[in-house]
Amino acid sequence: MNLIVQIFVASWNLLMEASVYVVFGLLVSGLLKVFLDPGMVARHLGRGRFSSVFKAAIMGIPIPLCSCGVLPAALSLKKQGANNGATTAFLISTPESGVDSIAITYALMDPIMTVARPIVAFLTAAVAGISENLLGYRKPESVVPADLRCPVDGCCDGIDCPPEVHRKHHTLGQKAIAGVRYAFTDFWGDLAGWFLVGILLAGIITTLIPDDIFSRYLGSGWPAMVLMLAVGIPLYICATASTPIAAALILKGVSPGAALVFLLAGPATNIAALTVLVGILGKRATGIYLVAIATCAVAFGLLLDKLYASLGISAVALAGHASELMPPWLQWTAVLFLLAVSVKPVTRALQNKIRLLKSHKADPRYPSGDCGAT
Repeated sequence: MNLIVQIFVASWNLLMEASVYVVFGLLVSGLLKVFLDPGMVARHLGRGRFSSVFKAAIMGIPIPLCSCGVLPAALSLKKQGANNGATTAFLISTPESGVDSIAITYALMDPIMTVARPIVAFLTAAVAGISENLLGYRKPESVVPADLRCPVDGCCDGIDCPPEVHRKHHTLGQKAIAGVRYAFTDFWGDLAGWFLVGILLAGIITTLIPDDIFSRYLGSGWPAMVLMLAVGIPLYICATASTPIAAALILKGVSPGAALVFLLAGPATNIAALTVLVGILGKRATGIYLVAIATCAVAFGLLLDKLYASLGISAVALAGHASELMPPWLQWTAVLFLLAVSVKPVTRALQNKIRLLKSHKADPRYPSGDCGAT
């Protein structure tokens, strides 16, 4: 019973930490839906195995979203015509970097790490996105058709109505309201169940992994990086929150390369995000996503250690503390809001599951009772 309580508390704490960023990510997704031209997304992120990936990776670098908050924004891009490779690149570059985390990296570490972090995030995203497009690429002209209808009320089909005419149909306020409504109804309805299950799994992993595993086993070299990778992948931590932890690890003797692995793998992956990714992109694409992050993180971590050694620089973090902790009242507000808007889609999903099970029992092809009966 005590273990169950610990898992529940850990899951709740993770939900508290993630809630504000998820709400922000949903708002971004809604605004992308109503303000981003789907034709432009389809043209730039839907075609091409390479150019679409590079554009999506660059687009994600400055946006301050965590690995859970980026999910609705990425799904919005995919639904508007972005291919799987571009979506994958955006999913990696966005949580691994951001203007806020770059600033804190400069404050707590040094200029080398500050520059290396976004560059490596971009390269990792590019490798993963191109790998996905190459391995999953079948038809050169196979592009997800963009939904060009008016996202506010469907007044135009986006084909016969010129953009300059349609722009006059709705005010800025009407578009914003439509975007918010879409984000917290249709959009969150696609993610709520996956996200809540993932948060529970994240709580289980957080409870079972010892807190002192970093100080016990981590040092330098590829074994430390692999261990850092194994710990960082399932845990939920966003880019800004991971920075002071990485700085503290460097102060304890962890190499800058191993710290970089944590800065890349921790924010870009967690068990909650991965469960949603399976639902959005599929198992194969999620596997490519993980392999690309793991391989690039370790490879670039080793290169970073060699760079520091060749320059004769000791990676000592600067004194100071940085925190992205949100006010408790804001976290509680976001959590209660998310739970409230999750009731309807989760209930509907459970009802569909029950209805499906009942239909299976009523179907003569799924006989009930003794399986050996003839």
